[in-house]
Amino acid sequence: MTIDFKKEVEARKEDLLADLFTLLRIKSEREDDKATKEAPFGPGPVEALEKMLEIAERDGFKTKNVDNYAGHFDYGDGEETLGIFGHLDVVPAGDGWDSDPYEPEIRNGKLYARGSSDDKGPSVAAYYAVKIIKELGLPISKKIRFVFGTDEESGWGDMDYYFEHEEKPDFGFSPDAYFPIINGEKGNVTMIPHFDGTNGTSYVLVSFEAGLRENMVPGNAVAEVKVADAETAEKVAADFKNYVENNPVSGKAEVAGTTVTLHLDGKAAHGASPQLGTNAGTFLAVFLNNYDFDKGARAFIENSAAYIHEDVYGKKLGVEFDNEKMGELTMNAGIFSFKAGQENDNRITLNFRYPKGTTAEEIKAKLEELFGSEVKVTQGGHHMLPHYVPADDPLVATLLDTFEEHTGIKGEEKVIGGGTFGRLLERGVAYGAQFPGFEDTMHQANEYMSVEDILNSAVIYADAIYRLVK
Repeated sequence: MTIDFKKEVEARKEDLLADLFTLLRIKSEREDDKATKEAPFGPGPVEALEKMLEIAERDGFKTKNVDNYAGHFDYGDGEETLGIFGHLDVVPAGDGWDSDPYEPEIRNGKLYARGSSDDKGPSVAAYYAVKIIKELGLPISKKIRFVFGTDEESGWGDMDYYFEHEEKPDFGFSPDAYFPIINGEKGNVTMIPHFDGTNGTSYVLVSFEAGLRENMVPGNAVAEVKVADAETAEKVAADFKNYVENNPVSGKAEVAGTTVTLHLDGKAAHGASPQLGTNAGTFLAVFLNNYDFDKGARAFIENSAAYIHEDVYGKKLGVEFDNEKMGELTMNAGIFSFKAGQENDNRITLNFRYPKGTTAEEIKAKLEELFGSEVKVTQGGHHMLPHYVPADDPLVATLLDTFEEHTGIKGEEKVIGGGTFGRLLERGVAYGAQFPGFEDTMHQANEYMSVEDILNSAVIYADAIYRLVK
């Protein structure tokens, strides 16, 4: 049987975009200060999950909401289950947008909104692929279970809870990365150096804040500095103006008596590809390192400038590592937080994506040796080990063949630093929805995905899913 999946997707284009727009208008950022038992990650992720399950119920699927942590719908029966894993949460919108990040707009064929490419656009494309298989009544011999998460961008608490209550599918994919395929993912661990909030007298670091999430390159940084006199404050402001003019950043200084507030703007990017961003936190630390800070403030600034600035491969930190199959270790300094007088929570979050051959324990030991006994290093919450599914696995082979036939582009395996829900399964991969040559705007201002790519990915998903379960 030959099915024209392209024709079937085109026939549903307006409905697909309408459902996607509905989801994109939901501000599904994690908000811990608004979390409750009924909304474990805040109200936005729950609203998005309920809306997605409502759409699936509308289309005749049997759905299940697992206590607002995650949900799924099933289609078909069989001894094996194909799992598809999307997520409905998004990273904070941040600044620098040309339009409202939660009012989707199509401009020049590109759909702009937070979540358009990560991961609501691809998830809806994959959803419509299953919807087409159902509506055409195509014969299948396996169950399809489509799972929607609500905490992928933070700690994966959604999937931890979900799999305490639900069985894992036998094999599957996540529509949350790139074509042709991602069949390998580096390990993912966060290390946190802690500094005390002490200061000297000539220069006092009142506060230093940069970053929104550990998996985002900080696009903005702000520091408040108190100096000895107004003349010195003006000198610091003038130095800062010269600094931003001679570096790939922008910013401004505000002087109020003996206090200078420094605002620096870099470029946000996905923490899995920190080399694509300009880390506002480290650039601000490099500037402040020119002044005579002391004690905890000095340690915070010096370490940021000396060992973290422009060191996305961990060479200055002494943790660099390269694996022939999985590539190099990368490091993203995602959050900087310092408040004068605060004892225990002045910190820098260092998010490492590491290949097989090194370990989180080795990384932590090297950081402790480098920073010394006065800086405590702790390991962050969710730790993911390196993951790899061989290229000759039937799942990988089928997905690559489908991609090649629809695009004419050679399908080759790839390993990334990003962590996707594909790694939830032993035989799990990430598959699409970004095509070769795309501009990566995930986690950045003006995130977008072209409408054509959304529709083309739905075509490939429909064909690939059908091949896997027919």
